[in-house]
Amino acid sequence: MILIVHGGAGSKKPSGRNLRTLSVALSAGFDVLKGGGSALDAVEVAIVVMEDSGLFNAGLGGHLQFDGVKRLDAAVMEGKHLRAGSVIGLEGKKHPVRAARLVMDTPHVMFTDRGARMVASVLEPLPDISGKEIRKLSAIKRRHVEILKLYEEHFSTVGAVALDRYGDLAAGASTGGVAAMLPGRVGDTPVIGAGVYADNASGAVSCTGNGEAILRLSLAKEICMNLKTKSLSRASRHSLKRLLRIGGRAGVIVINRQGRFSIAHSTPYMASGYMNDKTSEVRPSFHR
Repeated sequence: MILIVHGGAGSKKPSGRNLRTLSVALSAGFDVLKGGGSALDAVEVAIVVMEDSGLFNAGLGGHLQFDGVKRLDAAVMEGKHLRAGSVIGLEGKKHPVRAARLVMDTPHVMFTDRGARMVASVLEPLPDISGKEIRKLSAIKRRHVEILKLYEEHFSTVGAVALDRYGDLAAGASTGGVAAMLPGRVGDTPVIGAGVYADNASGAVSCTGNGEAILRLSLAKEICMNLKTKSLSRASRHSLKRLLRIGGRAGVIVINRQGRFSIAHSTPYMASGYMNDKTSEVRPSFHR
């Protein structure tokens, strides 16, 4: 059994609070695995902790879009039956990853807008937008180009991958998108095969980084396909190099059914960590 989490990749060094929150997320998710829960359960619980913290660009900490509304994306996938769930542009709800999990219980895979709100109607609402968030948005609008360049260097989407005692894999991710982005923009996180992918036959992947570039490469699925002929580290590095060639930077967490894993990023930092039966470690950056 093993659980891996990340809190985003970029040029900004993660704070101590961010790293401590990742440790809490790891403990919460791994407790699920130890109790006999599924990899999917563990991924969901770990991501909820990060959504609740307000320290990452997910859940409570999600960015406001250009019109002052917080719209959140999330996706989950399990590797045994390839079931997946995704929500795009979810408004007014605190835990989009739980909404994505609810989608898996429908005949569908992805919901946007009204459908996403209906699926998530039973979930806890987001609190009102704070004055601090509104002032931050106003500052971004005044210095739009300059601020967006800063955010392009720090992708604080959150994600997790897990292997449970039954040999099943799962992956998930949650994001608030890009600061002050135009309403309607969709990044990689809620797109199955781009931001997340899980298949027991190959592996499970969760990505963070430049969403448009990750989408164009279908990064998570590409890594999973390459795992059939490459080691985890080689498959990760190969795809991150390809992403660089089209102008994108990213970080990935990857795991297979043997419990081997890779944490790799083409940015200076990616807050991340892992926990298994023997050890636990959280770092501001990994190169495995």
